[in-house]
Amino acid sequence: MADHQFSKEEEASKPEMNVNVESQKEIPADGEDLAHNPDLPDYNAQYGVKSAEAITLSWTKSSLIIVYMSMWLLYFSNAFEASLSNNLTPYVTSSFNDHSLMSVITVVTQVLTGATYMPVAKILNIWDRTVGFVLMLSIAILGMILMAATNSFELYAASNCLYSIGFTGMTFCVDVVTADTSTLRNRGLAFAFTSSPYIITAFGGPKAAETIYADNWRWGFGAWAIILPAVAAPLVIMMTLGKRKAKKNGLAPRQISGRTWSESLVHYFIEFDAVGVILLVAGFILFLLPFIIAADAEDKWRSGNIIAMLIVGFVLLVAFPFWERFGARAPFVPWSLLTSRSVVGACMLDFFYQIAYYCWYQQFTSYLQVVYNTSLAGAGYIGSIYDVVAGVELLIVGALISYTGRYKWVLMWGVPMYILGVGLMIYFRQPGNGIGYIVMCQIFIALGGGVITIGEQVALMASAEHNDIAALLGLLGLFGYMGGAIGGCIAGAIWNNVLPGELQKRLPGSTADQWEDIFGSLDVALSYPVGDPTREATSMAYAATNKYMLIAGVCIMSLGLICVAFIKDRNIKHIIQTKGMLF
Repeated sequence: MADHQFSKEEEASKPEMNVNVESQKEIPADGEDLAHNPDLPDYNAQYGVKSAEAITLSWTKSSLIIVYMSMWLLYFSNAFEASLSNNLTPYVTSSFNDHSLMSVITVVTQVLTGATYMPVAKILNIWDRTVGFVLMLSIAILGMILMAATNSFELYAASNCLYSIGFTGMTFCVDVVTADTSTLRNRGLAFAFTSSPYIITAFGGPKAAETIYADNWRWGFGAWAIILPAVAAPLVIMMTLGKRKAKKNGLAPRQISGRTWSESLVHYFIEFDAVGVILLVAGFILFLLPFIIAADAEDKWRSGNIIAMLIVGFVLLVAFPFWERFGARAPFVPWSLLTSRSVVGACMLDFFYQIAYYCWYQQFTSYLQVVYNTSLAGAGYIGSIYDVVAGVELLIVGALISYTGRYKWVLMWGVPMYILGVGLMIYFRQPGNGIGYIVMCQIFIALGGGVITIGEQVALMASAEHNDIAALLGLLGLFGYMGGAIGGCIAGAIWNNVLPGELQKRLPGSTADQWEDIFGSLDVALSYPVGDPTREATSMAYAATNKYMLIAGVCIMSLGLICVAFIKDRNIKHIIQTKGMLF
């Protein structure tokens, strides 16, 4: 921990500050450059960044420890709820006879959640870290209440989007606070610590999902609308107390706009780049959804609606970067950072990584239950191997990055390890192979995926000043979620276009006319006992479909090797970004 406290003499010697109302930046009266003064917030930074630095310059080691424990508890809650949701969703969608439409939820949710990152990053910088966190907390609670009360697939899909936006936004806020309160050298270790609860929830979540489903699956969502506010309260309280102490010490920045209500509306419309958000969200949704729903359209790919969605979506996506470069008065990220080798390499690596992951993972637990006859909890345990192995590995790798000061070396072996794990599953994820081989492949995938996550984050943050950290982490999240949407789209396209034909080809004559029910409901597929010709045919159809999904994942992830070559390797021991009492 790096400690910094002010004496009374230092407080008295701090330069007086004038406030420029138009620019909203604090200007030193005596001309001293406060941007690099370790005793004061960076007056060149935005209000939210200055406020965060004022807090870390004011609080004590005890405050820092409480904040990190609060963030750990939040990650624990988010991880537990995510595990419940992932394991319950196949059954919830099956209850509406729409198991095959899981990919639609994935695509829409990933796009909307990814598009949320940049506006939230703007909120954290322009207003405050606490404001952004409380806003995302409120959205998450609303989503969980609606999920618990849902009575249709459409309402479940909509509430799932709200839940995902809120939970992901909360996690993003915690990550930004983690970056605010840690040195760059120890930041990988700090991220590993706050995300370590996944090691625990990997075991508790699947069993809890099985128990809750047997009783009433709605409690798997509704209970967290009560638990989450209680868990989030300590972090909000500590950040609020930190701001009060900073104000008492004379370090808290002032934000004076001098704008009318209508001027403020126009100002924030520009600041949050509403046009860019609309172009991005509408473009991705319109371009990706046809790949999933085309199989159910009357004229398939010749349908006018499908063709129109593809064309309009593509045009909007092409228009987005041009708008950011030439039209946006307040772009999400400075153009100089968007053209940085390390930023481009890290973002594209996460993009391809998420595509590859969602290509094969979307139907993974369903596959395990149908082909290997595992229980809901058993499938969840196998699916959570990644969380356990990667969680432990992150702590070790974070410590090694802190010791060596280098980060690129972890990516140089992490990407090939991930490709190896997914590639081996092409062979072993077939009926007749022991489930132990699936576990082995999951371990390889976790060893590779864990270091990819931490390596790309540190590489990205090493390329910028503190003022740009939130925007860059938001950009990384945007690329990751859009990659996840594309991966879910590829998986959905393969699942919806290949599995029906495989079922019709393999099912025995006695149940051949039941293929739609088997395709649309996991419960129906599991209703046939192991050894029954229908169950065996379903297993073979699942395996044949999954093979194509895995091949797609390997091919896409191989592009990650090029991304690693783009990333520069800096010595982060000598890069100073944050100030005050730090991890």
